[in-house]
Amino acid sequence: MGSPDCTIPEGAKEITDEQHAELVSAQNNGRLIVPDADGYPIAIDPPPPSEEELAAAERVWRDQRLSETDGVVTRHRDELEEGVEPTLTAAQYTELQAYRRALRNWPEAGEFPLIEHRPPTLLWLAGQLQ
Repeated sequence: MGSPDCTIPEGAKEITDEQHAELVSAQNNGRLIVPDADGYPIAIDPPPPSEEELAAAERVWRDQRLSETDGVVTRHRDELEEGVEPTLTAAQYTELQAYRRALRNWPEAGEFPLIEHRPPTLLWLAGQLQ
């Protein structure tokens, strides 16, 4: 039973309840519903994101990584200023700053915005992020 406010477009093709359920399921899984050459609804994969959309998404990812590491940098500087033993070694801090520089420079890299060319995450860093 359809919605009372729903109007069926002129030229619409009738489909079975089973076909309708399959189309709704496909749509719920990210596929698009479009008419085929004969006007019947079919599910298709959405078009890939544009270069601009990919770049915007990767900038969001990059900005999140920089934001996540801000606290680690601040803590290290505070510990040094207070004269206490820093949580990071000097080598770790240097490596962290190189990672952050790579993140900031990544959009200018020739491989941006390809995910597989993101600056590699520092393995030890996960234990420092809180």
